[in-house]
Formats: sequence, C-alpha cells, structure tokens
Amino acid sequence: MYAKSEIMKRREAVGIDDVRDLVLHLTADAPPPSWVRVENPRSINKVVALLIPGLTPDILSLPPLPTSATSNPNVPLQVPLPQTNLAGESSSGVPFINSTFTYACPTRAPGDQSRMHSVLNTFFQGPVTGEEKKRRLTERLISERTQEKSPMRYLLTLEQMIENGYPVPSYLAEVFEKPPGWVETKVSAADATLLSPPASDPPRIYAIDCEMCLTEDGKQLARVCLIDYASSIVVYDALVKPSKPVTDYLTRWSGITAEGLSSATASFDDVQSHILSVLSASPTPVLLGHSLESDLQALKICHPRCIDTALIYHHPRGRPLKPGLAWLTKKWCGREIQNRGEGGHDPEEDARACLDLLRKKVENGPGFGEFKVDTESIFERMSRSRTKGNAPITSAVVDHGNPAAWHGQKATTCIACKSDADVLAGLLSSLPSHHFLFGRLTALADVRGWITPKVTGDEPVPPPTSSTNAGRKEDGAALLETMATLDKQLRELYTALPARTAVVIFTGHADPRRMAELNARKAAFENALKAGKSVEELGKEARWTSADGRELEEEVEKAKRGLLFLGVKGA
Repeated sequence: MYAKSEIMKRREAVGIDDVRDLVLHLTADAPPPSWVRVENPRSINKVVALLIPGLTPDILSLPPLPTSATSNPNVPLQVPLPQTNLAGESSSGVPFINSTFTYACPTRAPGDQSRMHSVLNTFFQGPVTGEEKKRRLTERLISERTQEKSPMRYLLTLEQMIENGYPVPSYLAEVFEKPPGWVETKVSAADATLLSPPASDPPRIYAIDCEMCLTEDGKQLARVCLIDYASSIVVYDALVKPSKPVTDYLTRWSGITAEGLSSATASFDDVQSHILSVLSASPTPVLLGHSLESDLQALKICHPRCIDTALIYHHPRGRPLKPGLAWLTKKWCGREIQNRGEGGHDPEEDARACLDLLRKKVENGPGFGEFKVDTESIFERMSRSRTKGNAPITSAVVDHGNPAAWHGQKATTCIACKSDADVLAGLLSSLPSHHFLFGRLTALADVRGWITPKVTGDEPVPPPTSSTNAGRKEDGAALLETMATLDKQLRELYTALPARTAVVIFTGHADPRRMAELNARKAAFENALKAGKSVEELGKEARWTSADGRELEEEVEKAKRGLLFLGVKGA
C-alpha cells in the first residue's frame, strides 16, 4: 500500500495535508497521492478518519524512529503483533491497532521553527482546485459587473461571524451565551434583510476603535471612538473611568496615560448604553472595524451588521492569518499610522484608517487587497463530487466542543460531544447515512496531561503541565484504564463498519508540553521587554537565550512527530 520508494525521496515525513489529500482522493476528486497506492478507490464505500492524539510509539511497542544519518526516519514502521505475557498482559497498550494495521507511517504536523500549527485546520482546509478557481473568477467578474458599488456587499455573513469568534446576537443564532453585563442591539425585525439590507434604505455606517488598560480585574475599556462613514465626522469619543485601580495603562499600545484618563467621567455602563442607543437606530447601522470582534467584546455588545477590514482584506500568506491595520493602511492607502512609538495608538486614527480601507474596497471592487492564496473546506470540495450512483457525498463531524461553529461548519452533519463515549455513539449513529465521517478521541491525550483547558478572555492562561514533566510518569492505573477503554471503543466502531470502508487513524502530533512551556517563557520575556524592562532587570530564569531558542526548535520538531495507520475493512 505504501510507496516506500516515493516516501524515501521526500525531504520530510508525510504531512497532515497529505492525509487530507488522500481522504479527498477516496471521497472526492483529488488526484491519487504518490506516497501511497490505493487499488480501485471507487470501490470504497465509506471513509472514517479518526484523530487520536496521545497514541505514541511506546504505547504500541513500536521501534523508535531511526536517528542515524544512513536511515530514513520517514519510512513506514512495521507494527508488531500484540504479544501476551504469562500474566495475561498485552505488549501493546491498544492491541486493536497492532492486530489491525501492518504499518505505522511517520507524519509531520504543520508549523514553523518555533511553533506547531493547527492539525485540525490543516486537515479540514485545503487549496482550491484550478477548475474551481476559474469558476470563482468568472463568478466574481459577473458579480462586479452586475452589482453597484456599495459597502453593503462586504457585510459579514453569519458563518463568517461564527468562524471568527464574534459575539453573535441571539436573534441571529443561538451560538453565543451572553455573560452578565452583555447586551445586544435592538432590531425592528430579525429577518433576511438584517444581513442583506435593501438598496432603497441603506443604513448608516460607523467606524469604531476601542483601547484598553489593565486593572486589578483584568483588561477594561479605556477609550472608544466612533466615526460616521458618510461625513467622516467623529460622533462619539469618550474616555472611560475604570471601575478598578489601573495596574498598567498599556500606553505603548493604547495611547492611554494616567494624566489623560484622570479626566474621564463616563463609566463603562454610560459608554455601553450610549453606543447601544446609536446602534439600535432604524435601519440598524453597520459597525466597521479591524478585528471588530475584539471591540465588541470590549464593549460587551452583540451586533448583527459588521464589516471587518481584517477579513475583507487578505494577509499576503493567506488564511487563516489576518493582516495588521498599520500594514494594510501603508500597503493600500499609502500612509503610515500607529507610528507614535511609545505614544501608542490613537483610536480615531485607527477608525479613520478603517474608513479609508472600506472606501478603497468599494471603489476598486471585491478583488482589491486580496492575495490569491485560495483555500476551502474539504466539505465544500466533497459537495461538488458524487458517488457512483450520482448521489451527493454526505459528511459528518463528531467532535468535542461545538464543531458546527468551527471545522465542521460546512459538513452535512455535526455532532457536539462532551466525551469519547459521545464521539463513539455519534459515529455509530451517523455511519449508515454518511460517506465520510470524522471523529476525535481525546481521552488518551487528556490522561497523559497533553491538553490544557480553555479559559475565558479575562482569566489568566494556565501554564501547560510541566514537561520536564514530559519525563514525568503518568498515573499508571488511569493510563491503563484509558487505553483499555480506547481499545474497546475502536473494536466496537470497527465491527460496525461495512465492508470496503477505508479507515484512516492519525495521531497528529507528539507530546507538546515542553514546546508549549518554552513558548510561554519566550512570550513572557518578549512581553517584559515590550513593557520597558531591560534584560538586566530580569532574573536569569526569566531571560531568553540562544540556547533556549535552539532547545525550542528541537522540541518543536519532536512535537510535530505523529503516526498514521491506513487500512480497508474487507468483506
């Protein structure tokens, strides 16, 4: 199955993008990959992909990856059959893997020298085909000829708002739970015109920018500026009196000083109430900003009509990266902003930059400010393909959290789960009616201390489980129990698969804890320097050295290592 000669020619191990392209070859229209050979791919009925982080070579009694200069570390490893000792204990922590798959193919997660990038994002997003690019270009040209030059065409869709972490109003979708103190814009009617206003009654557009300071209660709003798009007049500019003592004015970024903020009389509630009243006019105004979700979060306001210059303009390296406002303004407007050094940002200057960028976009059309690095969801590509019986390809994402608001957004079915047991149940229930299924089992990574719990924006990020620590021993009993449960779940799922189902199991990456720990140290050091501290003021343990940099690069490479198991269930 594996084309070892092709793998040996590669400079790097099989990547997550290669795994994605294999799935697309089996389910859609992607060409056959060179590193693996699949006979009669059209005879495959279903494809089930499982991401199981925490499944490492030692658990499966695999030989370590070769490190000598004469050996190729990318060549698939033979998986030994599970052996049982006199006490009845298996040589493998998950014997299902050893008894089902013949080879384990080393993989490499995406990233650069100092960071590992998202395995999920790489798996679910891929480059657009040449044929689709031509279709989109034709569609764009027709659209530009037929549509008038209106800012309304750049309103964010509900999908875009969800995808980019916007606090979405409840009357648009029940996807954002408002914490205490949050409000949402009042609208006259929550219908289709809300995200597609009629040309006969265009709403007003306001550019907004907020600046923050750091208080004993975390970051708080310190200043907000609102500018009318049509007239370029500042309609509101207020300093906000913090409710708690300020610990850092963040002057270098916010432009806020102790002297300036001392004259503030408006409370947060006053400012929030005023902005809400402006946005609750009829027709519902449009709010314009750069990474506008941050401004809405600062104001604790949910608003339905938004234009975001970080999304309507592209980063030169493409999605999911977002361009900076200063870079955009210099590149497309030919002027510099945010160049006051230690004086920080001016919210009026930033809001005006957003106005200018939107005007440029309206004048020059949707293609202005875009870089042609087109990507799309694998589910979009699958939707353009058909089965042998000419039926549409159906897909299901069964994952922890809320996959419908993330990578499963364009799948036919999304099932949100709270445990691996939920994932198994979701996969089993979706199996009869879907051609492609994806599930993620995280209990093994969790019990090994690889997963850091998510926190809200106002809470400090907990340090990763110390991985000098990578050398620490996991709770042996809990690990054995988790591996036994995983083995049972995989067997149950495999038994339920119909004949000619392709099974793709990949681990994504290795232990990320030491890498995360070093990156946290590096970030703390850089933030201390940004705050004005000198290297001499920092203790030796807080400094970042070239030796630390080399160790980080080594740990990143280790963390990127993963394993891939491929098979097709026989009749």
